Amino acid sequence: MNAHLKGWLALADVVLLPVFILWFIWRLQFTARWTWIFFVVWLVASFLFQRDSPKTMGWRADNLWLATRRAFIGFGLMAAGLVAIGFLLGASPYLSPSLISWKRLVGYFAFCLLQQVALNSLVHNRMMYLVRNEWLGACLTGLIFAACHWPNPVLVPLTFGGGTAFAWMFGRVRNILPLAVGQALLGTLASGAFPIAWHHHFRVGPGYYTGGQF
Repeated sequence: MNAHLKGWLALADVVLLPVFILWFIWRLQFTARWTWIFFVVWLVASFLFQRDSPKTMGWRADNLWLATRRAFIGFGLMAAGLVAIGFLLGASPYLSPSLISWKRLVGYFAFCLLQQVALNSLVHNRMMYLVRNEWLGACLTGLIFAACHWPNPVLVPLTFGGGTAFAWMFGRVRNILPLAVGQALLGTLASGAFPIAWHHHFRVGPGYYTGGQF
């Protein structure tokens, strides 16, 4: 594949895929829910056309320990920050049993893994091809991640900061698994740290306005 075509396809990935995700969140999930399949097809097609390998996508074992050690520091600091916020907001020191049930944790980890594949294996990799600047690429990736969580006033700033950190760590050591584990941990802590009245059970899109009362 020539560089010109590769660049245009990368641009489509970082612009059109987030647009489709937002379209699905705000409209299609209510009118044509089956269209989620286009998201999966897009991911697979992009990886094939761009000739991604398991290493470029972050599916590897040779650097797992290095990636885990580096991620542990960043995630430890972010987790400490969420615990401190929870303390200041008067949150319970104990997480709800529903938040830490195995069924919920396994399902949430799978969801975080899918998000990391879309965010870093695809969007951040393409972003780095386009901008060739580590910090700018990470910040733009975080901005896209945050936009997909609009209008949640808790998730938007958290996902911008977290998405930027995820992308920066992925750019330094490409491995998806520690990032997915860290996201699942931070998401669980954030859910308990902030009042439900603020984050409405972490709903996004139109669901934010209807998901606060149960």
